Amino acid sequence: MKHLIAPSILAADFTRLADEFAMVNESEADWFHLDVMDGRFVPNITFGMFIVAAMKKMAQKPLDVHLMIVEPERYVESFREAGADVISVHYEACPHLHRVVHQIKDSGAKAGVALNPHTPVSVLEDLLDDIDLVCLMSVNPGFGGQKFIYRTIPKIRQLKEMIEAANASILIEVDGGVAQHNAESLLRAGADVLVAGSSVFKAPDPQNAIHQLKALEPIRSF
Repeated sequence: MKHLIAPSILAADFTRLADEFAMVNESEADWFHLDVMDGRFVPNITFGMFIVAAMKKMAQKPLDVHLMIVEPERYVESFREAGADVISVHYEACPHLHRVVHQIKDSGAKAGVALNPHTPVSVLEDLLDDIDLVCLMSVNPGFGGQKFIYRTIPKIRQLKEMIEAANASILIEVDGGVAQHNAESLLRAGADVLVAGSSVFKAPDPQNAIHQLKALEPIRSF
């Protein structure tokens, strides 16, 4: 399967959001990545389900909704009703993760689990048959424009080996600091979905930046 590109709307110009959505709709991007932050799990606050519902009206591609919030189980159905196609919750925010994953799946969305940079991928060993996507944070969650943490690359390899050993069907998503200079290494390690924020929306030609990421054809190293 060809890798997917998910531009992160957090880096878009919110004063001209309709134009930014139109640009992504017309590009080679595959998903819209939406970061929902509550000011508790992470220090920043972004937007909630009402804004996601408004974005759904503009989007012609699936919405990949990343819940960086505490008690995400309280809002799963609301975000699904707002238009989320993929819903990812943080391992660190869910003491009953198995239950929340199945709550997402029962809502009709694809279920993702996000891991902070310090969290080992081994914590997901008992969930590999249940989840559709793992979002590996390659920066500390909460703010866009951070520097990429290179320790993420061996984590991708380790996770890919776990998925293949379990004969599971799971997409590996990488979120944070993804750009042209490191995207090939991520794909070679086994990433399936690249979340790109500043490297797309701050580029002189955002559609070309998406094209350059989509056009990569790395040979995987495992």
